[in-house]
Amino acid sequence: MFSENLLKQLDFIREIDKVKYIQRKTKLFDSDRNENDAEHSWHLALMALVLAEHANEPIDLLKVVKMVLIHDIVEIDAGDIFIYDTAKNHSNTDAERAVAQRIFGLLPKAQADEMLAIWEEFEAGKTAEAKFARTMDRLEPLLQNTSNNGGTWKEFDVSYDKVIEKKKVMAEGSEVIWDYAEQLIEQSVEKGILKKK
Repeated sequence: MFSENLLKQLDFIREIDKVKYIQRKTKLFDSDRNENDAEHSWHLALMALVLAEHANEPIDLLKVVKMVLIHDIVEIDAGDIFIYDTAKNHSNTDAERAVAQRIFGLLPKAQADEMLAIWEEFEAGKTAEAKFARTMDRLEPLLQNTSNNGGTWKEFDVSYDKVIEKKKVMAEGSEVIWDYAEQLIEQSVEKGILKKK
C-alpha cells in the first residue's frame, strides 16, 4: 500500500517533533520566554539565507541550511547543553553520534547516510559550510543576549573573557560578522550588561 521509504520518513518526522520541546537557556529577542531548539534552528536557517554573502569563502547554501536545521536534533536525547556551562562536557561527540545514528537511522538508508554525514561535517567544523553554519549558531544567542540586557550572560554570571573564548570561532566562517559581533560585545561591556573580570 505505502512504500517502506514513506513510512520511515514519517517515523522520522514524528520523532523530530520532539525538538520543539527542547528548551534552550537563551531567550527570544526582547523577551523573557526561553527559545526552543526548533525556533533556534529555523532562525539560523533564515539567518544563513540572509547573511550568506558575508561568508569568508564561497559556500553551498543548501548544505549550510541543512546543517543548521539538523545540528541540534541530537538534543532530543542529549538535551541542550548551555555553551557557558563549566560542569558539562560540550564535546561528547561519541554519545551524540550514537543519538544521531538512532534518529537519522529512522530514515531510509540513503537519507540517513546523507543526514549523518552533514551532521558530522558540522561537528567537525572544517569545511567552509560548517564554519559558516557555526558562525550562525554563535551569532544568534549573541544577538539575543544583547537584546535582553545581558540575558543569559547576566543570569549565569558569564564573563567577557568567556564570551570572547566561545564566540571567536565565528571569524572562521565570516570575518565581517565576527567584526560586528566583537563590536556588540564591546558595546555590551560599555553598557554594563557584560563584565570584564
